[in-house]
Amino acid sequence: MPFKNRQEAAEKLADILSEHYQGSNPLVLGIPRGGVIMADIIARSLGGEMDIVLVRKLRDPYQEEVAIGSVDESGSVHLNRHGERLAEDAYLEEEISRQIEVLRDRRRQYTPVRPPIEPKGRNVIIVDDGLATGSTMLAALQAVRKRDPSELCAAAAVAPPDTVASVEEKADRVVCLETPGMFMAVGQFFMDFDQVPDEEAVRILKKWG
Repeated sequence: MPFKNRQEAAEKLADILSEHYQGSNPLVLGIPRGGVIMADIIARSLGGEMDIVLVRKLRDPYQEEVAIGSVDESGSVHLNRHGERLAEDAYLEEEISRQIEVLRDRRRQYTPVRPPIEPKGRNVIIVDDGLATGSTMLAALQAVRKRDPSELCAAAAVAPPDTVASVEEKADRVVCLETPGMFMAVGQFFMDFDQVPDEEAVRILKKWG
């Protein structure tokens, strides 16, 4: 059954996550932009703190909706099997540069609100509304792992089974509500899947300032 919206999915995730993280003051990091709405709800439900983790999808040169990997703010790149075939291609270098600039622009939007919260020694939950290839979540896990959290959890409403398996290799815990075998896109599993503008993400962060 599809989720009504991101709020419903977040509330269901919070119920499951509460078994492990309620009362531990977890740091809940939303992947902009859809994951920010869900991280806000989950953090409030668990009595934790909320922030963002900035990563960007690297796009296939022929099908922009297809991810070939992802990159984080530090410039660390994760390539999936599609991206590996372009490892020596000039397009990949250009795409990485484009997406790093997007991340820098986004950080300039978010940083004036408040500085990032340090994840070292914290139980950290990274949240997105759904995972397709999982590249963005894998990049987020890689970025946060370098900052030495106590425990690192990946949480999403929906993802295909092979993607969940890939994420399980990088996270200490994975919570995913639905793992359908027939998976075309995240949006097919939500009745309301409107795009979330940057302004909404900034508004949410201001509430935590």
